[in-house]
Amino acid sequence: MEGFTPAAGLAGGFLIGLAAVMLLALTGRIAGISGILSGAIHAGEGRSGRWLFLAGLVAGAAVHQWLSGAALPVRELSWPLLAAGGLAVGLGTRLGSGCTSGHGVCGIARLSPRSIVATVVFMSTGIATVFVTRHLLGWAT
Repeated sequence: MEGFTPAAGLAGGFLIGLAAVMLLALTGRIAGISGILSGAIHAGEGRSGRWLFLAGLVAGAAVHQWLSGAALPVRELSWPLLAAGGLAVGLGTRLGSGCTSGHGVCGIARLSPRSIVATVVFMSTGIATVFVTRHLLGWAT
């Protein structure tokens, strides 16, 4: 949290919102990353554009890391734990009919009741998980 500033958060939120608006305006599609990834993996129209969007996410993070010069965080996690976490996230996005970006950014902006409920569930679960792992189990992040 040392590098976090309100200005950086505001700028990041603005850029995420701008990207979501541009994607909707230019393609008519919602910027839900799980849907974009699913469409990129499965054959169909617009597949290359989805891969470009995903590549832009990775490239944007890499450019920020390179420009900031900050050290990458190191996590000592086992591959089975990482795989289980990835599968849990994938299952959750299927059960919730979307991910935090689709529901939290785009759905709430459209005043979708389903997205508002989904985002409250996502955030509540995240808060509870941090509380349990940090305060009850004593795991540091």
